Amino acid sequence: MSRTVASLLVAVAVVACSGPAVAPSKQPSCDQGNFADVVEEIAPSVVTVRLAQGVGSGVVFKSDVVLTNNHVVTNNTEVTIVFADGSESRAAVVAGDPGTDVAVVRTERKGLTPARFAAGSPRPGCPVLAIGSPLGLQNSVTAGVVSGVRRSIPASPQGSALVDLIQTDAPISPGSSGGALLDTQGQVVGVNEAYIPPEAGAVSIGFAIPAATAVDVAEQLLAGHAITHAYLGVSLGELTSSIRDRLGVKATRGALVLGVEPGSPAAAAGVRPGDVITRVADAEVNDVADLLAALRARKPGEQVALVVIRGGDQRELTVTLGTQRSPAQFGR
Repeated sequence: MSRTVASLLVAVAVVACSGPAVAPSKQPSCDQGNFADVVEEIAPSVVTVRLAQGVGSGVVFKSDVVLTNNHVVTNNTEVTIVFADGSESRAAVVAGDPGTDVAVVRTERKGLTPARFAAGSPRPGCPVLAIGSPLGLQNSVTAGVVSGVRRSIPASPQGSALVDLIQTDAPISPGSSGGALLDTQGQVVGVNEAYIPPEAGAVSIGFAIPAATAVDVAEQLLAGHAITHAYLGVSLGELTSSIRDRLGVKATRGALVLGVEPGSPAAAAGVRPGDVITRVADAEVNDVADLLAALRARKPGEQVALVVIRGGDQRELTVTLGTQRSPAQFGR
């Protein structure tokens, strides 16, 4: 299963993962390589995650642990892992974090070959390969380039808002979620997460969670640590010219507040529907993606200044960011 992205309305609850970073292997490579050799090397470490309601993909993280997307395994405590050689193993879902869409499962089969995870983000324009099980077609390979980095996806009916993603034009389809996005040296630079469907007017726009983020969250989940995210408590929309005219908003940039959750940090700070947020602390906010990225850099409990445009007036509000924790461990 793979997440589709179409809605531009967001319920911002995401954004800063706590805990120490984990140092994976090398920086991503942008050199041209032999794709066939890369695929042959990585194939044993990319798996199919099979559930009663469909299939997803996964990447071997440790000798008995597979890393995948949280939205692939949500509400399941056990899945079946299908390996490249056709063999299968039952696996228990250890834990998942919807804020980063990362989950880990522990397989009954031991001695798996972990993939190599890169440190840092690849450069736009560098060639990449996406490997997974789109529509159940195991270890399917597509090729493309890194189209951009530090991308954000507003919340959609499929899940919460996501930030700091890798964008790629390597085709990603339903079932690809949780698979590997590789550089030309066979390192995992990202975990495939979402795509924008053609009916939304997109052509090959897919997204992956950076490897460093996935590794950091996976290590914390395996250690039994709760993942915390900064929480603001607003729903947002893009500020278009038609919306400006209809609402009489004077701002020409920023993130439009569509709603404020009662009792949320935003409500306590005095944020109102119709406000346009133009700055968070020292970060300029030109659109919804900028706001999500700015929040991603903050910590729960941190007090920050919000600059908002209300009608024709600029106001500075002080908000103490709330805490959203990942759900309890599904099983050990």
